[in-house]
Amino acid sequence: MIKLNSFGKMLVFFFLVIGSIVFSTPLIWMVSTALKPIEQTMSMPPTWLPYRYFADINGKKMAIVPKVKIEEPSTAILLEGVNDGQIIPNTKLADQKGKYKILKDISADKDNPWSAVTLEKITGNENTTEQFFVPVKAVERTLCFRWSNFKEAIKAMKCFWMYLKNTLILCFFTVMGTVISSAFAAYGFSRIQWPGRDKLFLVALATMMIPFPVIMVPLYCLYRSLGFVGTPHPLWIGSFFAGAFNVFLLRQFFMSIPQTLSEAARIDGCSEFQIFMRIILPISKPALLVVALFQFMGTWNDFLGPLLFLTNQEDFTLALGLQFFQSQHGGTEWNYLMAASLLVVTPVIVLFLLTQKAFIEGISTTGIKG
Repeated sequence: MIKLNSFGKMLVFFFLVIGSIVFSTPLIWMVSTALKPIEQTMSMPPTWLPYRYFADINGKKMAIVPKVKIEEPSTAILLEGVNDGQIIPNTKLADQKGKYKILKDISADKDNPWSAVTLEKITGNENTTEQFFVPVKAVERTLCFRWSNFKEAIKAMKCFWMYLKNTLILCFFTVMGTVISSAFAAYGFSRIQWPGRDKLFLVALATMMIPFPVIMVPLYCLYRSLGFVGTPHPLWIGSFFAGAFNVFLLRQFFMSIPQTLSEAARIDGCSEFQIFMRIILPISKPALLVVALFQFMGTWNDFLGPLLFLTNQEDFTLALGLQFFQSQHGGTEWNYLMAASLLVVTPVIVLFLLTQKAFIEGISTTGIKG
């Protein structure tokens, strides 16, 4: 075993910190984008901290959106028959053909630039078309988090609460089915002796190498023949038939429990089912929690399954609802999409933080002996 000196430990700690920052960058960017107005989501260079501009308009301090920077003496004019005003440098104003109305003389230069701005609406990210002109020095930039983006995202995702309810119901059934079926199967593969047990367990493990796209079409045909396509049933029925990875995880944990506990229970007259329920399961709570957490996260984030089997919007999950929200708009409103995505991933993060101690305990106490 290699022993590290203090410098080596500091170096390992340094790389772990750098690695954690790199891997957390997408999450940080998602949080940042969820709190921005739409014009800052695709700005170059990228903006990490959302901000807001304010300026004195008609004697009132108002939120604005800068549009054009003006660095030479110019005149804002309104052409006849044109709705939008134009900014013409004074040197080219005489060349302007047609009738026009002078809106404002702008005494700008490179040392004292001005900015054409529009008022920012309090609700939403749409801006008024009316332009105002203010000196750049009079524009204030302040850090500002758009918490209203979350409210607007929920409004834009009109069925958000329905998607949330569908997802929670689906998570409940899949977690219950996975924990129950995997625990029974793992107990049979670890605590009960029967012919061909280990060989059949190897066959079960081999199914882990089969990717879902390979069995996707046969599964679809099977559920269609049962009349389940278009309903949530295909998304949770399979969880009651024990996945190989969860069976493996629980089997390894069950095998680390001393056989003397089961033998003592048999002497006291307990049946195999009573041993399983009264002795094995209470001891195995950390491992069962790991299986439940894995299944909850998998169901919560599952997109391909709902996309394949669900056809009615009333049955959509949050993952599928996010995709539907993105596709129903002509252009992607990234701030609303990131706000909605943050609402979707936050429960999983909070759940992991709350169960972190038990999760680590379940992983660390799971044996690896065969």
